[in-house]
Amino acid sequence: MRGPGVVVEGVQVSHPDKELLPAGERGPALSKADLAEYHAWAADVMLPHLRERPVNMQRLPDGLSGAAFYEKKVPSHFPDWVATVEVSTADGPQRQVVANDARTLVYLAQQACLTPHTWLSRAGHLDRPDQLVFDLDPSVDGLATVRRATRLVGEMLDDLGLTSYLKTTGSRGYHVLVPLRPDEDFDGVRGFARQVAQGLVDREPALLTLEQRKDKRGDRVLVDVMRNGYGQTAVPAYAVRPRPGAPVSTPLEWDELSRVAPDQHTVTSVRRRLAQRADPWAAARRHAQGLGRARERLARTAK
Repeated sequence: MRGPGVVVEGVQVSHPDKELLPAGERGPALSKADLAEYHAWAADVMLPHLRERPVNMQRLPDGLSGAAFYEKKVPSHFPDWVATVEVSTADGPQRQVVANDARTLVYLAQQACLTPHTWLSRAGHLDRPDQLVFDLDPSVDGLATVRRATRLVGEMLDDLGLTSYLKTTGSRGYHVLVPLRPDEDFDGVRGFARQVAQGLVDREPALLTLEQRKDKRGDRVLVDVMRNGYGQTAVPAYAVRPRPGAPVSTPLEWDELSRVAPDQHTVTSVRRRLAQRADPWAAARRHAQGLGRARERLARTAK
């Protein structure tokens, strides 16, 4: 048991022993203090993927057994040292949190924010994404189909001359990310992503689908490109997911796809992993690219 005076990165953590996530097959239970300490430890690898990105906070004040909610607007009680950015919404301008330092990550843990879902664009060019994301979402249990679907996405992007990066979602599927130069607006990027996805579906209609409605997917894997829109969010690298055992969305090398399950790594095992190997996404931003040539190649293959 921890006492009431737990301080992490200068942040007072109230109710440090409150259980946010129960134990699971792959990991132990996670308390509020555990989350704060994980965020402090993981800050070096998390922050490159979070800085200057508006955050949609997934909060579970009473843990997994209680009510969960998403909070976009900065609450009035947040301290002034938490950075924010003004974004345009259908309801007018709104300020959202950006996680630019370890202290802010720990403060989000103090607010029982399990997962800081982030925009695909950054402050300064909010209407121009610097990430393109394919979310491979299986309709039924079983890893073989979602792994095959994920590999097909990676292979097609490689054929188009694009460098892509792989990570687990910490849930049931995988994400494939393409780092971009912020040259295009969301409509252009999402349009390209949809063309890629449609091309894959045309090749493998029994395996893949673009159908958002679960009752129409059958046992096919959804190639979800809808996250590539203004104000949409994705789970960032190394974020905790609200599931038993505290699984973590974990960057992988492509040759690990056949060995690492989507929920395999937890706040416990990812520490061991990074003690033994470098972050596979450490150089991702240095490979930011445009879509011009890839779009030309895609047009040629469609003929």
